[in-house]
Amino acid sequence: MPLAAPRLADPGALCTDLYELTMLQGFFERGMQDIAVFEFFARRLPDCRNFYLAAGLEQALDYLERLRFEQAELDWLDGLGLFRRDFLDHLAGLRFTGDVDAMAEGTPFFADEPILRITAPLPEAQLVEARLINLLHFQSLIASKAARVALVAPGRRLVDFGMRRAHGAEAAVYAARACYLAGFDASSTVLACAEFGIPASGTMAHSFVQAHAGEAEAFEHFARSLPQAAVLLIDTYDTEAAAAKVVALAPRLAEAGVRIRGVRLDSGDLAAHAHKVRAILDAGGLGEATIFASGNLDEYAIRRLLEAGAPIDGFGVGTLLDTSSDLPALDCAYKLQEYAGQPRRKRSEGKTTWPGRKQVWRRYDADGRCCGDRLTLADERAEGVALVRPAMRGGRRVQPSPGLAQVREHARRQLESLPSALRGLEPAPGYPVEVSAAMRALAATADRLSGG
Repeated sequence: MPLAAPRLADPGALCTDLYELTMLQGFFERGMQDIAVFEFFARRLPDCRNFYLAAGLEQALDYLERLRFEQAELDWLDGLGLFRRDFLDHLAGLRFTGDVDAMAEGTPFFADEPILRITAPLPEAQLVEARLINLLHFQSLIASKAARVALVAPGRRLVDFGMRRAHGAEAAVYAARACYLAGFDASSTVLACAEFGIPASGTMAHSFVQAHAGEAEAFEHFARSLPQAAVLLIDTYDTEAAAAKVVALAPRLAEAGVRIRGVRLDSGDLAAHAHKVRAILDAGGLGEATIFASGNLDEYAIRRLLEAGAPIDGFGVGTLLDTSSDLPALDCAYKLQEYAGQPRRKRSEGKTTWPGRKQVWRRYDADGRCCGDRLTLADERAEGVALVRPAMRGGRRVQPSPGLAQVREHARRQLESLPSALRGLEPAPGYPVEVSAAMRALAATADRLSGG
């Protein structure tokens, strides 16, 4: 069960970029309070990603509902010498009162498709930019890579092992959440398991073996201490010799009612070791004992192991996943699309945006596979399923958020619906995303309004 209350510290309203606050003071001085529309989206997909997976909405909504400046924060801002006192007094009463429309977490998305839209008075919509990008970018980044791992290893047990090299405590916890959402089975990050109800999983470290006089003693001690989850790490010294020790130990443990659940490999040629260890375990009557592998794994390494026929039942995936090492950042943005009822469009070189409030319509073929998206204005109708749906109105959720298990099931169904080429690791032909004629016409209007 999740903890009754969140354990992660709320970083507060100062978790933002300074320019958000300097702009807010400018808006305050000019009385610019009209409704603004901002959208969060990815500009493009690199060759190493055929799709992105939306994640982080739950934390984004939590942030918006809790947004407020504490007096100590305002006093600190006052000490910078940048802000007017009447502006800081105004910030004391600032709350998020706007609307949020978003894609459900676990939904694949593509370039230019908004996964979140904020409609609120300009100062509110602007202030939240940095933290919303921070939350949505990171979990979508990790979920997108974790989904690739899950797709390449169907039927294998997958455990997030990445906490120790994640970029801080919040990153470790949110990475575990994103991995579970995308199809992992468990995490070794205890706080994430406690906070989100993720199954907890872990084995032992080499230090446990080294601290004992011998390997067999360490294995027996650990198995008797944790009989319900006796998975033994066998590569501290000599992997195959250790596997033989496990076989020799098994009958004595069985007499005590303790069953060895499996062994873990963490170094060397994992495929070669797995074949040899499997043979040793099977010959010793431990055919039901699983082999679990870890050690600098990602989707590419796991694919190579499976293609080599390695008899590995599960994988612990850590550093390369929780840092998204092959793609450490998404090319994403949170941009103003409408202000005071008029379309707004950024036309910077290489960063041009489509203006206005948008909807994404996804079409499916007779086999239930998605076959193309259409980017339209929010009030247009098109063939398919509308993906951007109400999440908040007037600063409050429109309904209780789905549980993480429900989000995970949605992600599973969504990933199954992807065309087979997108589900693979090789670069695939671009998924078709059409832009409606009305959207193009609005872009021309926005250009005229801005002097283009």
